[in-house]
Amino acid sequence: MVHHHELERKLKALFGEDNVLCEPEDLLVYECDAETLDTALPDLVVLPGSTAEVQAVVRAAAEHGVPVTPRGAGTGLSGGATTVSGGISLVMTRMSRILQIDPLDSIAIVEVGATNLSVSHAALTHGLYFAPDPSSQVASTIGGNIAENAGGPHCLKYGMTTSHVLGLKMVLPDGNIARLGGRTRSQIGLDLLGVVVGSEGTLGIVTEAVLRLIPRAQAVETMLAYFPSVEACGQAVSDIVAEGIIPAAMEMIDKLTLNAVEDYLHMGLNRDAAALLIVELDGPEIEISVHRKIVEQVVAANKSIGLTWATDDAHRARIWKARKASFGALGRIRPNGYVLDGVIPRSKLATAITRINQIGEKHKLIVANVYHAGDGNLHPCVLYHRDNLEEVHRVVTAGREILELCVELGGTLSGEHGIGVEKILAMSLVFTEADLKAMRWLKNSFDPRGLTNPSKVLPTPKSCGESGGRPLSQHQLMTSC
Repeated sequence: MVHHHELERKLKALFGEDNVLCEPEDLLVYECDAETLDTALPDLVVLPGSTAEVQAVVRAAAEHGVPVTPRGAGTGLSGGATTVSGGISLVMTRMSRILQIDPLDSIAIVEVGATNLSVSHAALTHGLYFAPDPSSQVASTIGGNIAENAGGPHCLKYGMTTSHVLGLKMVLPDGNIARLGGRTRSQIGLDLLGVVVGSEGTLGIVTEAVLRLIPRAQAVETMLAYFPSVEACGQAVSDIVAEGIIPAAMEMIDKLTLNAVEDYLHMGLNRDAAALLIVELDGPEIEISVHRKIVEQVVAANKSIGLTWATDDAHRARIWKARKASFGALGRIRPNGYVLDGVIPRSKLATAITRINQIGEKHKLIVANVYHAGDGNLHPCVLYHRDNLEEVHRVVTAGREILELCVELGGTLSGEHGIGVEKILAMSLVFTEADLKAMRWLKNSFDPRGLTNPSKVLPTPKSCGESGGRPLSQHQLMTSC
């Protein structure tokens, strides 16, 4: 660690002792996000309360040549908020105000520390909501959603975060403010908004967002079905879409995960099923009644061994709890889990499931599987003990092979978790050096000194083995630099 005493004194004078943390026990809280294979302590943690305060931090850090890494709730799964180059962890959670809900234009203007769920709750009285719904939506912040272009179960029908962001206020790496987009989609000029959403905080620090809200559906129907095999469940997913139906969500979990959830929640789930499928339909009542019958026919044709439709909102919430509590429930099997999020063509789902299981068996690892099945976004969770270095090595190796499999099947590295530091060494599986050079040029155009969330997304010499003096266990295991 580097001690930036002068910078620390300056920031404490600006923001007060409580909002600038430097004690080891405080810094430890911010050593990683939910991707725990790679950890790195920041030198300082700063909690700004406004855009002006973010500007002040960025300018002070630039004056001292210190990197700044923005952080939301720390629910990310790719190490995007981990300070792998040291410097400042800029924690945005104090900036949580919902500044405006405009029901006429169907927009919300919010600070980026606001959570997904808080935005939807604020819009509820107007019959509106914010569609992106990652499993961590109770805690995950709008800033994190924007950084990673988050999705969630309902992105199958409603799209990723980028489809729901109309405008941004952003502090550039030199401390100036940029405003991108506005209150409507009708913007002229280059689409810099599209560049920033999903850039993982590497181009600047977003402080406010204009979000698109959508009306709540007239009717919602939620189904839970069981299958005798994962392959049959996967085929049902493909067949539903082939019928011309785009559900709001189609989520799938395997037997291992199903049983972990049942051990945890005691919901009465069918422990004998090889797979559980959740299908949610929403829209006009007449349309949904037709779609419901077709879904039932497809599920029956694929040899479902049980089917239930939610009878009310409370029942629907219980069905969704089975999916959204799944990763937490897996902690009953092993204390640690490495969650990937590669994407494959939906038609290759059954193949991917079989081969991921083979990878787990090859490396003597337990792999639990949760899928955004409708859009081919896989979430295999490799379970392990973090203090067993030999096992960690097998986990990292298996993770790399799963990503290689996704690319081989015509997919890509990430559906919603981002590249961060976790997948940075796999970028060459998808992009040529010319591609990566063009991306570095874009990064350098915004951030020529490389001080904003450095050593993320794009491979650099520092990505190999260590970054900014912070050893990264996953990278050391995957490289021999």
